[in-house]
Amino acid sequence: MSVVIVGGNDCMIRKYKELCEQYRCSAKVFTHMKTDLKRKIGKPDLLVLFTGTMSHKMARCAISETKGLPTRIERSHSSSVSALKNILETHTSDNR
Repeated sequence: MSVVIVGGNDCMIRKYKELCEQYRCSAKVFTHMKTDLKRKIGKPDLLVLFTGTMSHKMARCAISETKGLPTRIERSHSSSVSALKNILETHTSDNR
């Protein structure tokens, strides 16, 4: 399962990726808006938006790139590891 995380904290990138690996997911993490964000998102199975730490422009960009795809979108105001864990537990079939 592929996961794209948009938002969050720079210091947490490694922890986000490690947690995704525990749930057998490959993860891309984007904490800042970049000019080529649209091309880098790809076609993930799950898009996680940490809304508390991202701009409206960044959210609109991420959502528009997954429009028309079977991507599930989850929003969380908190960008903590436990919030990500709850999201992954909900969306992965075999929990670890």
